[in-house]
Amino acid sequence: MTSTVPRGGPEAAVARAGSEPPANRGPRSGLAGLLDLPAELVRGMARSAATTPGKLSLVGVGIVVLSLLTGLVGTLSMQSRDDSVDTLVEHREPLAAAAQEVYRSLSDADATAATAFLTPGTEPAALRERYATDIAKAGAALAKAASDSAGIPEAAEQVDILSRQLPVYTGLIATAKANDRQGYPVGAAYLREASELLRSTILPAAEELYDINARRLADEQDDATGFPWFVALALAALVGALGYAQVYVKRKTNRVFNVGLLVSSGAVALLVLWTAVALIIQGVYAGSGREDGTEQADRLVRARIAALQARADETLALVARGGGEEYEQGFTEQFRRFAGVDGRGGLLGEAIAETESDTSLRAAADHAAAWLDAHGRVRQLDDGGEHRQAVLLAIDGTDERSPATAFGRVDSELAASIDSARRDFVENTSAAAGALTLLAPAYALLSVIAALGATLGIRERLREYR
Repeated sequence: MTSTVPRGGPEAAVARAGSEPPANRGPRSGLAGLLDLPAELVRGMARSAATTPGKLSLVGVGIVVLSLLTGLVGTLSMQSRDDSVDTLVEHREPLAAAAQEVYRSLSDADATAATAFLTPGTEPAALRERYATDIAKAGAALAKAASDSAGIPEAAEQVDILSRQLPVYTGLIATAKANDRQGYPVGAAYLREASELLRSTILPAAEELYDINARRLADEQDDATGFPWFVALALAALVGALGYAQVYVKRKTNRVFNVGLLVSSGAVALLVLWTAVALIIQGVYAGSGREDGTEQADRLVRARIAALQARADETLALVARGGGEEYEQGFTEQFRRFAGVDGRGGLLGEAIAETESDTSLRAAADHAAAWLDAHGRVRQLDDGGEHRQAVLLAIDGTDERSPATAFGRVDSELAASIDSARRDFVENTSAAAGALTLLAPAYALLSVIAALGATLGIRERLREYR
């Protein structure tokens, strides 16, 4: 009888059995299986990407993602840009104008108070009302400028100085007027003290507040017209991806045209063209608004303030009765800053050079020259011992030879030019905002069209592999 036990005994049988390959256990279950899923997914995607259909799918997914990303970035960027331009017109420029109004009104109040003080007898009602109006305008403008100073320590500091010192100034003026009405010479001392407070503390704070707001306006203009780098990069990446996709599809399928990709490319091309044209138009209008509007208005505002301070010095020199050398020197400095040595230079001359068509500025230059001549006549009378005649000539607004008449005309022409510059800013900046109309929603719509076109175009080619 033959034995069925393998040669070598039971141990050999066990050894041979152990040398056989283990049976396939299949995918692991439980936690181990879950941990294997990411690796399996990656391996599956890698195997799929190695095939032509897989590569086409990746190309399609990439274009869809880039299209939607470009749409998101473009929509947000253009909407933000549009909002920034609107903010310039509706918020930032009016605040800069309010800060300027504080400076202008207080300078005019100082000149008006000095003129009223020189007037013999009872203070004229017109001058009294003008002074009161100036103070009221300064207070209202300060409140408006203060509404935007939160979070800006430098601006808040200037607002605080103005809020504390303005009542002190008006109190000194009131005391000066009260003493003058009673014939007390000390009234002139109070007037000079008030003017010194205004010039040494209040006006510097008002000027700094205006400068802060002017810088913020310029910064926001830069932000509103800056180059949209993120949008440009997204568009460039999308254009490059579409170009690669069309070349790849043509090489793999021998099809010259792919309708879906052509639609996608057309949508992106329209978006690029629309963006370029809109930004160019916006830049042109915004640049005009800045040069002819805010920069010109700033130049004219500073010229007007210099003229107001020159007028105040002119009258205070007469109030000082022979001791006004300091004020006369101040007049010379401020007038030269305003209109040069002949009435046609300085800030006024710079403004005229920037806009040849502004007839108000040319008229202002003529009146400035007349003012300088009239001032010379006043000084000649005062220095010759005819103080009363000098005062009467200086304050007589009905005399064509009077500095008061010439200054009044200068101030009116400058005010008209400032208003014109601000209108230019509003009109040009509004036109710049109009150039961006519908661009933000266009990004949303055309990017979706580009994504759908790419999806349909790639899907048609994938069907050929089924």
